[in-house]
Amino acid sequence: MLFQTTAEHEALRKEIRKFAETEVKPIAFSLDQNSEFPDEIVKAMGKHGWMGLPYPKEYGGAGLDVTSYAIAVEEFSRVDGGVGVILSAHTSLGSYPIAAFGNEEQKKKYLVPLAKGEKIGAFGLTEENAGSDAGGTETTAVDKGDYYLLNGGKIFITNAPKADIYVVFAVTTPDIGTKGISAFIVEKGWEGFSFGEHYDKLGIRSSTTAELVFNDVKVPKANLLGKEGQGFKIAMATLDGGRIGIGAQALGIAQGAYESALDYAKERIQFGQPIGIHQGISFKLADMATKLRASRYLIYSAAELKEKHESYSMEAAMAKMYASDAAMEITNDALQIFGGSGFIKGMDVERAYRDAKITTIYEGTNEIQRVVIAAHLLGKIGKADGGASRSSAPKKPAPVTGIRKNQLFRDGSAKDKVKALADALRHDGYDFSVGIAADTPIVEAERVVSAGKGIGKKENMKLIEDLAKAAGAAIGSSRPVAETLRYVPLNRYVGMSGQKFTGNLYIACGISGAKQHLKGIKDASTIVAINKNGNAPIFKNCDYGIVGDVQEILPLLAQELGLEDKKPAPPMVKMKRPVVPKPEPIGPKYVCNGCGYVYIPELGDEEADIAPGTLFKDLPDDWVCPECAEEKSHFIQE
Repeated sequence: MLFQTTAEHEALRKEIRKFAETEVKPIAFSLDQNSEFPDEIVKAMGKHGWMGLPYPKEYGGAGLDVTSYAIAVEEFSRVDGGVGVILSAHTSLGSYPIAAFGNEEQKKKYLVPLAKGEKIGAFGLTEENAGSDAGGTETTAVDKGDYYLLNGGKIFITNAPKADIYVVFAVTTPDIGTKGISAFIVEKGWEGFSFGEHYDKLGIRSSTTAELVFNDVKVPKANLLGKEGQGFKIAMATLDGGRIGIGAQALGIAQGAYESALDYAKERIQFGQPIGIHQGISFKLADMATKLRASRYLIYSAAELKEKHESYSMEAAMAKMYASDAAMEITNDALQIFGGSGFIKGMDVERAYRDAKITTIYEGTNEIQRVVIAAHLLGKIGKADGGASRSSAPKKPAPVTGIRKNQLFRDGSAKDKVKALADALRHDGYDFSVGIAADTPIVEAERVVSAGKGIGKKENMKLIEDLAKAAGAAIGSSRPVAETLRYVPLNRYVGMSGQKFTGNLYIACGISGAKQHLKGIKDASTIVAINKNGNAPIFKNCDYGIVGDVQEILPLLAQELGLEDKKPAPPMVKMKRPVVPKPEPIGPKYVCNGCGYVYIPELGDEEADIAPGTLFKDLPDDWVCPECAEEKSHFIQE
């Protein structure tokens, strides 16, 4: 296919390029440095009609085609990749599912303000255990008659918390894999819907990215998108189109870097002539221009296929994969052409180099794009024969911190729960008459009391100090508390990229439990979690937990443990962690021919109410694979 844009396409490009050059480019460095969302720019984009380019005019859109949308993302990304992805995520992720799967009432209520740019949209699919594998979704929506009760959380959500409307995916029917996932339209401001960590990113820093937290959110039945069980289909269809947008973003980032490098190669004089004359530079520019043209054809042709309602899944994957790989190569070469100057903050090529990386990751990693393309070329390949590997992993990933007691104190008053926790810790052998200094290095500490963003205002750190004294512990924190809020020095934050705690007792106060934090405490003997959000991941990774307000629980716990001065603690003796005994084999294992899941009779299938010790032959006839929902007949003996 030899794709060629129309005069209308190029007129739109000219209009957006002028706006981007005059309004966005002058502030792009500041937006990047300050991680600042461009509110006024986004409002202006809405007034120009650019926030709903591919949607019908009757629903507030511009009534243009998908190629027009791709051009818009490309042109904004040419001067700032963050602004480009704000538009892409809003249009292809936040708005498309409603346009494609919403009923008339939903389109009028939600699509119209989205397409007009009066509201911003976002897409909530990714979770700690559901990244490339959306089948790992753990957020739940329980039918309560008049509404669904939504619980769980999402991570890495572009446009959060700025977005007003979120398309969220949750499990409505457990134990049947992706067939049990449904989609919902959720509004910011609903009771129980809050935002967790706001990520400090390498690139695209003018866009916002945050966690979504759902704690008993009541979602009206009218906000079910499509039908129950259609969520996975909606998500995959949305991501197909989203890949066109991310391909366009990558193309724009690369185009801007290429133009800067080309100009510099003409102007920079070395050895008496422009550096572009030298083959080492000119060949780089030739390769860059070729990759840009190839990327553009792939993206625009995928957009044209989508516009014509033809199959475009493979083409979108090709476009996204190639354009983002090319963007990494082009921005790298552009920075190389600039030499030392390109390595300095404030240079467009330096920012483009950082912005480009994410395009190989989101909307499906480039490894996943290759899986998609190969599947279209080869079809589905079975795993039971041909030497394919079989997974014996449990259907749900093990907690990041390993096997834990998971004893939550829920009953009684706050005082009752605190008393039960203190008694349990003393029973485990913890002596609270001894202690260590609050500033003991984390890696040397036997005990740590750590503060998360849930601690609230800085003055509430007095609660942490008091509890640390009562527990005889050092003070630590999550990364945001040290890096963003700056309540404690940077050397006090615990996590994968910070300090590792390998001592005995870790008390997490107001910490949600992001994976990077959990990896920093996985070797702790005992983990205690105190958080008001009962769905926080920390509770799946702790030994003891209290669901409650830290401002209420912490003073009570400090009082219970004792605020008197402590005697110096003796040298640390590492306490043993809980161990789950490995069951003795009682029968043969069976492997799913569809996904490689292994049914182990000693473990059973707890979520399907299959008791441990149930042989495969005794499973109900309607039992299905918990990973991919294949029928029992599709299993073979290992």
